[in-house]
Amino acid sequence: MSDEHKKHSVKSSPPPVHGLLAEYDTPPQILHAAKQIRAAGITKWDTYTPFAVHGIDDAMGIKMTILPWFTLGAGLTGLASAILLQWWTNAHDYAWIISGKPFWSIPANVPIMFELTVLLSAITTLVGMLILNNLPEPSHPLDQVRRFARVTDDKFFLLIRASDPKFDDVETRALLATTHPVAVEAVLEDRVTPERMPTGLVYGLIIFAVASVVPFALAAKARYTKSSSPRIHLIQDMDSQPKYKAQRENSFFADGRAARPAIEGTVAAGDARDDDHFYQGKDGPGWARTFPSEVALNEATMDRGRQRFGIYCTPCHGQIGQGDGMVSRRAESLQQGTWVAPTNMTLEYVRQQPVGQLFGTISNGIRSMPAYAPQIKTEDRWAIVMYVRALQRSRSGSVGDLPPDARASLK
Repeated sequence: MSDEHKKHSVKSSPPPVHGLLAEYDTPPQILHAAKQIRAAGITKWDTYTPFAVHGIDDAMGIKMTILPWFTLGAGLTGLASAILLQWWTNAHDYAWIISGKPFWSIPANVPIMFELTVLLSAITTLVGMLILNNLPEPSHPLDQVRRFARVTDDKFFLLIRASDPKFDDVETRALLATTHPVAVEAVLEDRVTPERMPTGLVYGLIIFAVASVVPFALAAKARYTKSSSPRIHLIQDMDSQPKYKAQRENSFFADGRAARPAIEGTVAAGDARDDDHFYQGKDGPGWARTFPSEVALNEATMDRGRQRFGIYCTPCHGQIGQGDGMVSRRAESLQQGTWVAPTNMTLEYVRQQPVGQLFGTISNGIRSMPAYAPQIKTEDRWAIVMYVRALQRSRSGSVGDLPPDARASLK
């Protein structure tokens, strides 16, 4: 027989049987069938359902896989890597002092620990699932069975593969008949799908793999080489728009100047602050000794000052303004020798300062204390001054400051 005739006879011969496929209508039917097939000693079989069927794992005798252990190991690896990386960079290799805070603490590092744990766990779970299930599988003989298309809709199927040691076409059909299926169909091996990967796909993957290296090569070239020409600027972001800097010439205007002069008698919105008492704490050339009329001297303003003091001042000056806040205590415990302790605001020389001077210190800062004008509104700074005055009074008061009935109770 010639080689050509042999090839023709192989192609014309029917494909071998892959297995027998049984179809069922309800979950209880597929559960009952799975129990019978397992009891019969069949080992190479599987079920296919449109949704998860409760109890199918026990009916098929499926045991827990090692995938959860892979996930646990990956999660612990990610957690340990995040802890080690952050400790090494922030607390050991390049210790960074931030307002006297500890070099290493769990709360500050939780986000990266969480993210790396989840990332490695998720990737390992996905890859492990694909490997343990021999996926991806480009084709399967069931893809050629028309009735099997309803497995994603409303039908339930059980497949016994012909490779099972106990498989016999007649006996296996008889065994499936005892499970009362809707239909039993022989599934043939796939002779439709080409065994070789399409040539176009192979070339496409090769081109993609080579092209994926190009961006990294360009980045490396740009990092280690110099050029007199400007870089390629694909995303402009309004960088190349016609614009002029201050004091540059611009022929568009009659006077040839790019920067336009301000209109006489106008100020920018929000900059009209001609009340030096309220905005500067000044009364003429010196500091104001009274609160401005815009500040309401009442309990609400005092309460607002106490709240703002607790947010902005307490970390350094402490709850009662004696300069013993947690930042100061932490810095002193490090014994760096460069820390300037915050001022004790209850001392006599501070109590003698005008309220305008206290307002100016809060607004403009002093020594290592930064300016808080950009962070705290003007009226809130005056409220803080009012609360500071109350703190000073509470630390320097005498029995004579109490009302008569209160003095009597002390005696």
